[in-house]
Amino acid sequence: MNILLISTYELGRQPFGLASPAAWLAETGAAVRCLDLSVEPLDAGAVRQADLIGFYLPMHMGTRMALPIIQQARQLNPAAHLCCFGLYAPVNEPFLRRLGVQTILGGEFESGLVSLAQRISESAARPAANGSQPEPVISLARQEFRVPNRAGLPPLQNYAHLAVEDGRKLTVGYTEASRGCKHLCRHCPIVPVYGGRFRVVPRATVLADIRQQVAAGAKHITFGDPDFFNGPGHAIPLVEALPAEFPGLTYDVTIKVEHLARHANLLPTLKATGCLFITTAVESFEPEILAIFDKQHSPAEFELAVRRCRELELHLSPTFVAFTPWTTLAGYRCFLQEIVRLELVDQISPIQAAIRLLIPPGSKLLELPETQAAIGPLDEAKLSYTWRNPDRRLDALQADLEVLVQRCAGQKVPRRETFRRIWARAFAGVGDAAGQTPFPNLPPASRFVPYLTEPWYC
Repeated sequence: MNILLISTYELGRQPFGLASPAAWLAETGAAVRCLDLSVEPLDAGAVRQADLIGFYLPMHMGTRMALPIIQQARQLNPAAHLCCFGLYAPVNEPFLRRLGVQTILGGEFESGLVSLAQRISESAARPAANGSQPEPVISLARQEFRVPNRAGLPPLQNYAHLAVEDGRKLTVGYTEASRGCKHLCRHCPIVPVYGGRFRVVPRATVLADIRQQVAAGAKHITFGDPDFFNGPGHAIPLVEALPAEFPGLTYDVTIKVEHLARHANLLPTLKATGCLFITTAVESFEPEILAIFDKQHSPAEFELAVRRCRELELHLSPTFVAFTPWTTLAGYRCFLQEIVRLELVDQISPIQAAIRLLIPPGSKLLELPETQAAIGPLDEAKLSYTWRNPDRRLDALQADLEVLVQRCAGQKVPRRETFRRIWARAFAGVGDAAGQTPFPNLPPASRFVPYLTEPWYC
């Protein structure tokens, strides 16, 4: 049987979500082909030959990019069984089924893909009339993870690189030590699928995956766990094993502000074992918006995390949801001023100043009266509920800044200059008398901030 696994976009990473199921499916005896359309073209011949076509949907942008490919696959191969798997598959199930997708798998999807492949090989894969399937749409069953099979993917050198101080661009690998999250942040796309639970990948499996990527040229590893400190007892022994086997290897992780505060005693271990930077989802400096998101941290806790990481020379890479239905013009300007006050201009990817809140189907935000009062109908093609800010200037500013940031990224404009242009649009460009605040004189950068060359985050 021929199986084709397709990914469209995953932040410039070689997709773990193809490599992992490829290892599982190869054990069934199937011929497995992987296509990552972010770095290679669609192979129409592979589509026509496939008995099963699986689309990996780990994020919003990648899912939107997959929609026309799903339709194209149906036209090229009407007999193929279409499956969507990943975080954004179950929350968009009705829409995907109307596009012709027959099987939806979320959560721990590898075992479901194996079950589906076996059904197809037994010629019993036609869905029931009501669209039901024997595999659970969301499975949180504990799995025996295999070492991902990356042989069928484009080389790591084709993906985002790590920019370091001497001007080099280092090859980056990507792996996951855990999935899901034990927290329930209302705006997070993980919550509708995992519901506050997470699953760990055995340490030996993670190390084997790192080992094969280092052999393929990786000098740096991104751990894609939604929160690396969901299970510190799993995470810390893992990174403590890295220096002995992989001298000089660096890595980055994602950790909640709440966990940076709670486990501050573990930060020196991250630094000592090669951690270059920590991505942390701050989202807002406004307590009211943090409460709506149920982030469980305060602006003061984030400021403390900034200071602790700075003392350790451990870079923080904060992320934000800068535009929400509850954002005010004054609040957005304060957001920019806080970035300056905390000396974070060099540490924040400029797109973070233009991110607009997405409210997908199943979001816990929909449980709030504040959200119900702010949203319009679901736009299925955009995978999100529509909303407008009461101050129409904010919507116009967000759209303007998104174009600005994309243009600056394409022209390789430095972060400081991009931020200055963002400031000018937010203060002088909106046209009110209160907005005439000049751009501050920034202190000289005290050190180089390493960063991944993929500028987008959505």
